[in-house]
Amino acid sequence: MGFFDKIKEGLKKTRESMSKSVESMLHSFTKIDESLFEELEELLVMGDVGVHTAGRICDELRRKVKEQGVTDPEKIMQMLREIVADMLRGGEELHLGTKPSMVLVIGVNGVGKTTTIGKIASRLRDEGKKVVLGAADTFRAAAIEQLEVWAQRSGAELVKQSQGSDPAAVVFDAISAAKARNADVVICDTAGRLHNKKHLMDELSKISRVIDRELPGADREVLLVLDATTGQNAVNQAREFKNAAGITGIVLTKLDGTARGGVVLAIREELDLPVKFIGVGEQVDDLQPFDADQFAEALFS
Repeated sequence: MGFFDKIKEGLKKTRESMSKSVESMLHSFTKIDESLFEELEELLVMGDVGVHTAGRICDELRRKVKEQGVTDPEKIMQMLREIVADMLRGGEELHLGTKPSMVLVIGVNGVGKTTTIGKIASRLRDEGKKVVLGAADTFRAAAIEQLEVWAQRSGAELVKQSQGSDPAAVVFDAISAAKARNADVVICDTAGRLHNKKHLMDELSKISRVIDRELPGADREVLLVLDATTGQNAVNQAREFKNAAGITGIVLTKLDGTARGGVVLAIREELDLPVKFIGVGEQVDDLQPFDADQFAEALFS
C-alpha cells in the first residue's frame, strides 16, 4: 500500500462521517447562500473540528467564494480541501540537524507513547541514523520493559535504570551514551501524568536543565502523543501540556480507529501546534510523517 493510500485508508472513518455528510449536504443546495455556510459549519463542529476552527474555515470559504465569484455548491469540496491544507501546512518536519539531537516524548498513559517512540526510532534507523532510547518514564509499571522490546525491534540502543529512578538521571545517562557512541538522535520517554501538574512541570523542568547543560545548542523536539479517539479531549490535553512543557509538535495516534480525525484542525488552529506524525494503523510503517496536502485530500476525497 502506497504512502497516500495508507493515509486515505487510515482516515476512512473520519471521511465517511464528515466528508460524506458535507457532500450530501452540498448536493441538497442549488446555490451558495448563508444557509449552506451555516449547515457546513454545524457539520464541521460535529466532526470534532471545534467551534472556533469551523467558524474560521467557513469565514475563509465565504471570502474565497465572493472573491472568485463561485456560484456552484459542487465546487465547495475542492475549496474546502485547499483551505484545510493551507491551515495545516508548516512546521511538520522534525528538526534534528545537530549530533546528537534530542527528542522528548510525553503523553498520558494509553495514548500509544511507547509504541510511537519505537516507530520513530525505526524510521530514523531506516534513514541511517544511530539512535539511543532513554527509558525516563520510570513511574509507570512496565514502561521500561515495553521500551526495551521496541529498542530490540528498531535496532536502537536502550539506556535504562530501575523503576522509580530519577527520570532526569536517565536522560543524563542517555545523553552520555549518545556522546560516547557517536549517536545521531536521543529519544527519551518521559512521564505524562496530568493528575499532578506541578510534579509534571518540576520533572520536565529538571530534564530540560540536564539537556541544556549536557547538550547546549542541540536541536530539540518535544512531542506530545495524543489519542485521536478522544476527540476534543485531546485538544484539552494538548492545551494543558503546552502550558507545562513547551511542546514543539503533536503525534496523533489511532486515527484509523475513529471518526474524529477533524481534531487535527482544532489542535493546529486553536493551539498553533504543528502535527508531526499521524498513526493510521498497527504496523511500524503506519506512523506517517504528516503531510497537510495529502491529509486534506484524504479527508475530503
